[in-house]
Amino acid sequence: MMTKITIRLDLAQLIFDDTLDAVAAETGRSVPQVAIAWLLTRPTVSSVIIGARNEAQLRDNLGAVGWKLEPGQIARLDAASDVMPAYPYYPYRTQEGFARLNPMPV
Repeated sequence: MMTKITIRLDLAQLIFDDTLDAVAAETGRSVPQVAIAWLLTRPTVSSVIIGARNEAQLRDNLGAVGWKLEPGQIARLDAASDVMPAYPYYPYRTQEGFARLNPMPV
């Protein structure tokens, strides 16, 4: 018996994916390289753990190091990823301490 797997993609995820694709095309880098480079610019991210399954993926992921995204590209990725999380997580964004603990990128 086959199991039916339903994948739910919402509009916010599609917008972020389109933005990643556009930035990857602008930079001449792969989408994983852009995603990793963007994560490394986030003020609350101290490290990025990659899960390469083979040598080709590892080499591609390591290509995220040694170059930087332009400020405009970072701003576009930040804007595309700025969505209100689902309950029960959304109250944290509206609390006073959230901005202090998660400052905007410089």
